[in-house]
Amino acid sequence: MSYFGKNIRKIRNVKKLSQQAFAELFDLKRGTLGAYEEERSEPRIETIIRIAKHFSISIDDLLTSELTVNKLLKFKDDLAFHGTFHKEKFTKIPCVTAKSEADYLQYYDKPHFIEDLPKLHLPINSEKKLRGYIISNLEMTNNDKGYCPKDVVIGEKIEQESYTKIANGNFVLIMVHDKLLLRKFYHAEEHITLRATNKNIDDIKIQLKDIKEMWYVKYCFLKRIPENHNVEIEQKLSYLEQEFMKLKENFK
Repeated sequence: MSYFGKNIRKIRNVKKLSQQAFAELFDLKRGTLGAYEEERSEPRIETIIRIAKHFSISIDDLLTSELTVNKLLKFKDDLAFHGTFHKEKFTKIPCVTAKSEADYLQYYDKPHFIEDLPKLHLPINSEKKLRGYIISNLEMTNNDKGYCPKDVVIGEKIEQESYTKIANGNFVLIMVHDKLLLRKFYHAEEHITLRATNKNIDDIKIQLKDIKEMWYVKYCFLKRIPENHNVEIEQKLSYLEQEFMKLKENFK
């Protein structure tokens, strides 16, 4: 028998934390935490480790014996505070990675699978559904420009009736033919064209009915620092100015 549920309930009471506050601390849903406390569900090992580590409690103590209040008071008490503070909430965005992409193609419409995807926590205010995607190929790269591996794009869900409203040339994350593709979008009367930035990648023409999902790319985060061409120009102008001054001095 595991004492996990009883112990986390006792920890909450000692630390004066609501279920919601405790759940948010470890990226859990309030209902999930409630199920743990009522012993209707067993936690993942990752969750057990995070809670034990946070409160400096051994996993053995957390799982195999009922913790006493006196014992809890001896543990790390970094959550004890007085007064109130403003807690800023960032939007949690499910993100598709290279490791989860194959499973996403199969379970993209399963809420439980989406809930288990890793989350990006970003200061983005949006009531729309958002999806993150970590790029793992060079299809949208041209001479080191464009989107490169490890760059992240975030798309806003586009419903089927709005597919043709997307302006030509915009980037979309699209699921079609059992593939998840980041492409430029072009619409014609009878089909759409998906175009890569890499000139060696052929265009893909598909019918609207073949699209399973489409996300309009609104944000991107680059792993590298973009080249600042203005800085390069300023450096060249400065160099030319110095050379001009040298020539001017030589003619005096």
